[in-house]
Formats: sequence, C-alpha cells, structure tokens
Amino acid sequence: MQNPWEILKLLADPTRLRILALLREESLSVAELQEILGMGQSRISSHLALLRQRALVQDRRDGKKTYYALANSMTAKGRALLDASLGAVEAEVNFREDAENLKRIVDKRQRFAERYFDLIAGRLGKAYCPGRSWEAIARAFLYLAPPITIADLGAGEGLISQMLARQAKEVLCIDNSPAMVKVGTELAHKNKLSNLSYKLGNIEDVPLLDESVDLALMSQALHHARNPEKALTEAFRILKKGGRIIILDLQEHSFEKARELYADVWLGFSENALYGMLKKSGFVALEISALEKEKEEPHFQTTVASALRP
Repeated sequence: MQNPWEILKLLADPTRLRILALLREESLSVAELQEILGMGQSRISSHLALLRQRALVQDRRDGKKTYYALANSMTAKGRALLDASLGAVEAEVNFREDAENLKRIVDKRQRFAERYFDLIAGRLGKAYCPGRSWEAIARAFLYLAPPITIADLGAGEGLISQMLARQAKEVLCIDNSPAMVKVGTELAHKNKLSNLSYKLGNIEDVPLLDESVDLALMSQALHHARNPEKALTEAFRILKKGGRIIILDLQEHSFEKARELYADVWLGFSENALYGMLKKSGFVALEISALEKEKEEPHFQTTVASALRP
C-alpha cells in the first residue's frame, strides 16, 4: 500500500513532479523525456526508478523501447495528492514549456507514422510490410464507399476497379488496349462482377455520355496521354455536377528510359503543372500532394490529386 508521506517526499522534487505531469498526459520513453526536459538519461532514469519503486509509474516494453506511464495501481489517495500537487504548479514556466514540448513530441510521432504509410503507398509490392498492403487498406476503406458510378480511365486490367465494383453501383473501365479490355472483361466475369464493364477507348475521347459518372479515376494513366489537358477536359465532361476526379500519377522526373521501358509519353507532372491543367479544365476544390520518393533509382514519386466539377 502506498504511504502518503512517501508520496509527498517524492512529489517534493521538482524534476519528479515534471516527469509525472508529462506521464499523466502521455506514455513516454526515456529518450522522449530527455528531449522534452532537456536532461541527461541517467538523471531521468534514476527518478523513474524511484517512482516505479513507489508504484507511481509503470513501464511496458514495445520492441526495443520502454515506455513509462502513471501506474494503474496508484491508490485514490496517491492520485489525489498528485493532482493537487500538479494543480499548484501547472502554471509555472517549466511546466508550461514541458507541455509545449510534449505536444511537439506527439506531433513528431504522428508525422513519423504518416511518413511510414506514405512510404508504403509509394512502394507497394517492393517491400514486405506485415498487414499493411494496398489491398488490405483499400478493402477496409471500400466498406465506406457509397454506391456510385465510377469511370476508371486508362484502367489497364482494372485491378483497382475489381475492388471498387464490390461496393460501387457501376464501374466503367476505359482502355485503348484490346488485350487489356479482354483480360479485364474475363476477370470481371470470373469474379462475377456484373456491374463492372470494359470499353475500348481513349482517355482523350472517352466513350461515355456527358455527366454520366460520379467519380473519374486516373491511376498512372495521365502520363500516357498524348494531350493530358484534353484527357482532363474529357473527365470533366463525363462527371456529374459535384462529381470528383482522383488522379494518381508520377511526379515530374528525368528518367528518360521510362519512354522506352513503360511507353510513357510524359515524364510525370509537377504539382504546379497538374494544378494548372485541372484548373484550366474547369475543376475546383483542388488538392494535390506528393508521396515520399522511392528509395531505389530512379526514385519515382507519386502525386495524388483530387478536384470537383462545380
């Protein structure tokens, strides 16, 4: 059982109180506490050892790291003493600065996680990531997709559309390769996707009616177009009012061999160029972002763009 007098002795030390204030808000490693408090590892570890010995904090292993938090076993009296002590000093300069540094550390964690998933999105199929594949992520989010009509422009075999069709009202795949259309049609039949169809056609002259789809998707297709602006204008034409276009394409690069190896017409697009083409085509609410570059040469980078037809 925790002795209130022992707890008061521990709380009398400003450093230990600062540590407890941080751990009350977030589980932290020694390295993170060092960064927040600006103190050495041995000093912080010594204080943590005392606090753990008195059952005020607990630790848990996460891989090679150890994280500390307030002990779940802390008594009601112990928690009351801690809360009262922190309430008396939380306005002090050190505690306010610690709170700001803590927010920075939490934001840093979040950015690290975002970079990791950006890396996965840019390197699918090139690195093993347990449980974190495009298929797993996409299938989970498909359950949130509304029953809409989708045009997959430059669909190829339509691997993305094969998944979209399981939730969508209708998916229309357009490709200028007879072989791709044949393979895609066979896959749709094999998977019993009656709402998924393939049409032979060019994304610069889409064989669909005006204002006939809710979503236009271009996945690594725009850089194959002879006239990208015309392709975007066609996407605008077939979209219903309020419809959305989503583009995944390569960021502008200088790997000339892509023309020979992948039949690329354009060496990707800069964000400014893509923004300008979308705006010129009449789209609004433009959002464009680039994912992390691939580590292997030629270091391709994917750009994701979204916009609406007003």
